[in-house]
Amino acid sequence: MRKLVLFLSFFLLAAGILEAGPLESRLQKIMNRPEFRHATFGIHFLSLEKKQTLYALNANKFFIPASTTKLITAGSALEILGPDYRFPTRIYRTGEVINETLQGDLVLVASGDPNLSSRVTEGEALLFENEDHSYGGEHSRGVGEDPLRVIRKLAKQVAGHKIKRISGRVLVDATLFKQGDRELGTGVVISPIVVNDNVMDVLVKPGDSENAAVAMKVAPLTSYVRIVNRAITGKSDSDPDLRWDSDIENSDGSRTVTLAGSLPANGPETMFSYAVPDPARYGEMLLTEALREEGIVANARLKEDQPDFKSLATFYKSENQVAEHISPPMKEEIKIILKVSQNLHASMMPYVLASVVAKKEAPQSGFDLMREFLAKAGLNDDAASQEDGAGGSANFTPEFMTSYLAYWARHKEAKTFHDALPILGKDGTLFQIQVYSAAAGHVFAKTGTYGRSDLLHKRVMVDSKALAGYVTTKKGHSLAFAIFVNHVPVSSKPHAIREITGQAMGEIAAAAYELL
Repeated sequence: MRKLVLFLSFFLLAAGILEAGPLESRLQKIMNRPEFRHATFGIHFLSLEKKQTLYALNANKFFIPASTTKLITAGSALEILGPDYRFPTRIYRTGEVINETLQGDLVLVASGDPNLSSRVTEGEALLFENEDHSYGGEHSRGVGEDPLRVIRKLAKQVAGHKIKRISGRVLVDATLFKQGDRELGTGVVISPIVVNDNVMDVLVKPGDSENAAVAMKVAPLTSYVRIVNRAITGKSDSDPDLRWDSDIENSDGSRTVTLAGSLPANGPETMFSYAVPDPARYGEMLLTEALREEGIVANARLKEDQPDFKSLATFYKSENQVAEHISPPMKEEIKIILKVSQNLHASMMPYVLASVVAKKEAPQSGFDLMREFLAKAGLNDDAASQEDGAGGSANFTPEFMTSYLAYWARHKEAKTFHDALPILGKDGTLFQIQVYSAAAGHVFAKTGTYGRSDLLHKRVMVDSKALAGYVTTKKGHSLAFAIFVNHVPVSSKPHAIREITGQAMGEIAAAAYELL
């Protein structure tokens, strides 16, 4: 009888029916706040030592997980490609070099490397800013010093082959998989070539007086895009309202875009990134300009010129190679995906898995490989649904997510996976969450945010705010956890999502740190 009572008590506790003492009380106070009165929470805390549920609420129900989806994507890439996988980006010539003139084309063959950018340093580590430049915002800056660092190094290698003139075209072979789909978070184009995360960094700040033009700095500077600045300085109490008003493709394939709207007077400098619509063309023009900086006479292809890359591929041999960049290892790339929630990089991974491993173009083959991995790991993939790599369309149960995290806690690359996560109050997308909490520095977890406009009430509907990862508690216990809240209306004021829902997620994780 005593065993039956204990079993029923544990069952009711796991179901969130029985009082769970101080933790239950703390969590109820958070979830009972007025802002959450129409919302639904899903929570699961799992002891990694005892393999037991310590707290559960709606743990077997589907929730919108937002960018915690990237845990599945990044882990799949780490497992399938391996922690030491590297992307090779190579440049080939299609003719002989005679009297310092290349009698043919110069072709950069894109390999799906997400980091042809200033994230790359002299060592193995990839750089990141806590607020990634592709998302924009007042804390966002370009990553590193030179967004064309890798492209310029490739151009210098070409010059080292005593090439002073290219009689043919400068091309980017981006046929590894079809470019053109846009990732669902920031709208950046998915492509096998990624220079500066396929964006241009546009730093803007208010002018000196009301109605004055906003000041603007652009990187990288390139003829691919000309920005017409029509944005003005508004009243000091106004809200930021910047937008790309028009985007016109010119006859040579370059773009003319118009920046419109306003920034409040005396406001901070902010990042307002421009997502390039044709990354392959962007890459061709940037490489051409880098070659010219090295003193090489070169021209990108004409817009109407459509190269036959299948025929050109016959030249992709070691004897024709004139430049090469080998990326840092995959274990560094998953840090970028998870620390800053890099949407483009995560969205690319199913395409990369499909093309590199399955040797197929469609991303479905990448998802097939991901599902095989989940099955091999012994996970219940019936409790998971995923349509993209970044979290624009997915559903998971909290219980599935903690079982997935528990699998990684036992994996030979457990430290790699764990250390790639944002740290509460310290870095990545958690750098402003629970900064002064005792739990700061003890929670390693992926964030997720998915919201849309509520025009009826001039506010934002947060369809999902999420946090999933690991915590080492004050008592030294190791836990995996998943916290989801769906459908929370918040003000459209800056930082409202972070301060209302983001801090609540952090508070729940901090409560587990203190009380479990």
